[in-house]
Amino acid sequence: MNTGLRRAFAALSMAALLALGAAPGVAGAAALEQLRAFLTDTRSARGEFTQKVLRSDGGVAESSSGDFAFSRPGRFRWEVRRPYEQLLVADGQKLYFYDKDLNQVTVRRLADSLASTPAAILFGDSALERDFVLRELASRDGLEWVEALPRNKEAGFERIVLGFRDGLPATMEVGDAFGRTTVFEFSAIARNAAVTPELFRYVPAKGVDVVEQ
Repeated sequence: MNTGLRRAFAALSMAALLALGAAPGVAGAAALEQLRAFLTDTRSARGEFTQKVLRSDGGVAESSSGDFAFSRPGRFRWEVRRPYEQLLVADGQKLYFYDKDLNQVTVRRLADSLASTPAAILFGDSALERDFVLRELASRDGLEWVEALPRNKEAGFERIVLGFRDGLPATMEVGDAFGRTTVFEFSAIARNAAVTPELFRYVPAKGVDVVEQ
């Protein structure tokens, strides 16, 4: 995973689902079926997340929380609000990673940044099997689980395990090449919610250092 995505997704310290109805035909379905239906039928959404980076002993090394929104294809917003502020915005062409503490935004081509990353599982298109080897795992904790292994051996992480309930992602576990696990829990997801185009636009404020990569 490249540096910007690692800082936004894995170095942050992506549950009950609220205000939702189950998607037709997917409640209780196998994990792969739920994943494919989510990619095909959920064209936009917004919700909240908590994120925990676990130590090797299972303790929590870091935690953070915030909210997200996406509109397929290629537009998403991932905003960390606590304990510090970071923002990841994709406008369909470019990916912007803004770190408030550094007063810096890093800009990359989206096509070079999204494939074979955890973000692609949530916000990408339906061609996941181009970038991942997918297989179903046993049910646990009331969720149906699917494992995604990156085909790109330089992806920077080893596996993603995604837990579904009622056709929506509830938990995502990312194991990186250094033996760390990052756990994302999602809640308050509004499926096919109205999202304004402004959510996916980023214009650096005056004085922000812009780094093009």
